[in-house]
Amino acid sequence: MRYIRPQSIEEAAGLLASAAGPATILAGGSDLLVRMKGGFIEPELIVDIKAIAGLSEIKETAEGFSIGAAVPCAVLGENAALKKAWPGVVEAAKLIGSKQVQGRCTIVGNLCNASPAADSVPALVAAGAEAVVAGPNGRRTIPVEAVPTGPGRTSLAKGEIIEAILLDKRAPNAGDAYQRFIPRTEMDIAVVSAGVNLTLGEAGAIKSARVALGAAAPTVLLVEEAAEVLVGSKLDEATLERLAKICAGACRPIDDKRGTIEFRRKVAGVLAKRVATTAYERAGGK
Repeated sequence: MRYIRPQSIEEAAGLLASAAGPATILAGGSDLLVRMKGGFIEPELIVDIKAIAGLSEIKETAEGFSIGAAVPCAVLGENAALKKAWPGVVEAAKLIGSKQVQGRCTIVGNLCNASPAADSVPALVAAGAEAVVAGPNGRRTIPVEAVPTGPGRTSLAKGEIIEAILLDKRAPNAGDAYQRFIPRTEMDIAVVSAGVNLTLGEAGAIKSARVALGAAAPTVLLVEEAAEVLVGSKLDEATLERLAKICAGACRPIDDKRGTIEFRRKVAGVLAKRVATTAYERAGGK
């Protein structure tokens, strides 16, 4: 096994692209080290990206925020501007693991691990976040929801690395939120989760919305029909009930020891209502 700590994203991409055997990226390591210890993966090459300039920084620009691939989730919660603009994204990131894990884990690692139950991903999808992908052929920017293609699988080609996550500048009267259901009180995997992001118009009605569900299908579901129901409403009870029904129907869950299909569909609807209400209140709705 080789361990290399490159100084540039181009060097890192080149190492991954030219690796003869299994190669992997080390950012926080909270997923990678567990998989290695369990014997699920035996990489020939580990590329540590933490020394690459800019990857451990959160940058606020005129366009919004750029979150580097090596930024620990704990740091997201300490950034007042990000927390104010995107509280749903931050609260989702802060649910990954324990306090100790928070100091290491990253939202990019959470995304690339490609678990259907990943906490940060539904919130990022609802937020309309994008991923900056760097590789041997240059850079490209894709929607976050285009990264996972199934449990443990991504759309990234050999040698490609997600360099940063982009979040747009927050519009006035906008809010987002995230919640999950877990069997225990903390440090557990989501049975179902939901993220909602919305913007209000001048009259207080919802002008635009995005609704995402986690642990309800092989990848996070962006439920466009649910968003369409919200647009034009002031989140009355009838709208919330329609939202719940659509989200429950959109689910494609599995039966396992953590929950049945019927249970997951029911909870998806309940969580969608709760999260939409919180996002609406954060946007200034009454």
